[in-house]
Amino acid sequence: MNDPGLRIDPLTGAYVVVTPWRQHRPSLTEGSCAFCPGGLEAPEPYDVRCIPNRWPGLPDGRHEVILHSPDHNASFPALGEHGSARVVELWSGRTAALGSRTDVGYVFVFENRGRAIGATVDHPHSQVMAFGQIPPVPGAELSNSACVLCTDPDDGLVVTGRSGWRASVPWAPSWPYEMLISPQAHVGDLPAAGPGLRAGLAAMLVDTVSRVERLFGPDAPYMLWIHQRPATGGDWPAAHVHAHLAPVLRAPGRLRHLAAAELGAGAFFDSVDPHDAAAQLREGLSAYRSARVGQAAARPLSAVWSARVGQAAARPLSGPGPPG
Repeated sequence: MNDPGLRIDPLTGAYVVVTPWRQHRPSLTEGSCAFCPGGLEAPEPYDVRCIPNRWPGLPDGRHEVILHSPDHNASFPALGEHGSARVVELWSGRTAALGSRTDVGYVFVFENRGRAIGATVDHPHSQVMAFGQIPPVPGAELSNSACVLCTDPDDGLVVTGRSGWRASVPWAPSWPYEMLISPQAHVGDLPAAGPGLRAGLAAMLVDTVSRVERLFGPDAPYMLWIHQRPATGGDWPAAHVHAHLAPVLRAPGRLRHLAAAELGAGAFFDSVDPHDAAAQLREGLSAYRSARVGQAAARPLSAVWSARVGQAAARPLSGPGPPG
């Protein structure tokens, strides 16, 4: 089930799919939108729609685009829980349909929102790629002998929870305000989750994206991706469906870049303490800053610095995971 164009770098083992035709994708242009009703990709009215990607990264109909809404400006918060549930249901349906193919090993659902990430269309949409084999990142997660997500996270990292789902900042996030969104029940993939739990994911997307927008503005760029059970069959004890929501800002108006240390050494440097990021996402940035200012004003400066040094010393600088 190898993908045409797939190359494995013999030096690093990196997974690269060569797709020269994607170099000709159109750039963002002002004017008519291909995804709005009546546009090139949506000639008829629709609520939510799946179309083939005109510039596929994978062949044979294994790269699709999901149009979230006819509304050109409909984020998940604007769609609300009902509208977002339609999107999640389509993700689930495409996961099941593509996953049933003999040439598919893994179904990957993702969204890139914002020009800062390189989105070529502003209209709200996500994508589904059906890989011939399990890609490296979900493969690394699946290599665990037990389910990491069935363990409760540090309370200080939890952002919100509802409808059978929980969102928390990872113990070691690659992106400063990244959130891990997972169901409390051990469920392998979106189709297995059932309509009720999938509706819970929709509610969590409305909630968590709203929190990102409160911190960084209504057009805050982010990446969203879903990891789930492979389509290859077999027993995968670590397969626990979940979403990663990763804003690409480290502060309002400031992009978090991946540079030489991250790409060359594989070491990520997080300029925001994960516990502080979780608090900001829980409370909103202005409330968080007000609370910090109030705490600082109530104590001498020397006490504030002593407390911060003590907190830093109490947290391990390295290790495979949270203490527990």
